[in-house]
Amino acid sequence: MEEILLQNKKHGMRTLIVCVLIEIAAIAGVIIGGVTLEEAPWLNWLGGTLMAISIVVMCVAWIPLVGLRVLKPKEALVLTLFGKYIGTIKGEGFYALNPFCVAVNPAAQTKLNQSGDVSHKQAQPTVNADLNISFEVPSKKISLKIMTLNNNRQKINDCLGNPVEIGIAVMWRVVDTAKAAFNVDNYKEYLSLQCDSALRNVVRVYPYDVAPNVDTTGDGIADDGSLRGSSELVAARIRDEIQTRVNEAGLEVIEARITYLAYAPEIAAVMLQRQQASAIIDARKMIVDGAVGMVEMALERLSENQLVQLDEERKAAMVSNLLVVLCGNHDAQPVVNAGNLY
Repeated sequence: MEEILLQNKKHGMRTLIVCVLIEIAAIAGVIIGGVTLEEAPWLNWLGGTLMAISIVVMCVAWIPLVGLRVLKPKEALVLTLFGKYIGTIKGEGFYALNPFCVAVNPAAQTKLNQSGDVSHKQAQPTVNADLNISFEVPSKKISLKIMTLNNNRQKINDCLGNPVEIGIAVMWRVVDTAKAAFNVDNYKEYLSLQCDSALRNVVRVYPYDVAPNVDTTGDGIADDGSLRGSSELVAARIRDEIQTRVNEAGLEVIEARITYLAYAPEIAAVMLQRQQASAIIDARKMIVDGAVGMVEMALERLSENQLVQLDEERKAAMVSNLLVVLCGNHDAQPVVNAGNLY
């Protein structure tokens, strides 16, 4: 299905003015014909003919008004005539169309809320305080603006089998109205379902955190890819996979972003303890490395300046004391030796 753009249809104001003038002329013809029948009986045939023609014109002249359409910027109408697709009009303007054309938008009643829920709402009457009943009829116009789909969070197992909760926001727009209207049943629901499927396929390839011996690129070589550390790469991969799935629906996926990422509640506490333990080990390693370097520097400075001559036993005691002071969690309580060195 290829999109057909209808050109030279922006003469709605001209059509409106012409139809109004014809209706006014037809009403005047009816009045003149009636006066002629009453005041000039010898012209009955002329007055009757004028009245009949005016009545017929008055009943027919309003039909082109049914085909008048007003479009705002970034809106489109997909038109069919007796079931056949005849074209699409795009862009702001006042259009005059075939009055028998029907606008098609299969997703007119589908709302993609920011929460990601897809709801179907039928046109329902609303009653205000003055007892005036009004109906909300969904528009058949297709929006060409950039829209945001914020899908619900999903629980997915990563490549290590850990359940992860993840949510994405997808920026998208309609680029081919014919494909969106006719190639799929409902292009908004189709996009939402394809986002869920692509998200699951991509997340299953990555671990939540960097893990050894994990290949996320498919080249057979282990890498450091992860959901938490490679969010930009993961989002780009999700976007590309969604795009390949929605090409047939005439949609363009501009960007995909991860909006929420966390372990599932059932393992969140355990994984938090694991992360804390890893952080404590890394911190301790850094503290010990720094303490050893400081002890080495202290011994070298004492030896260079020959301030104190220490045997191996006293050096070992000094190293032990310095390591305790530098690596301890609490401030050291010094003991002052007021006597001699030995």
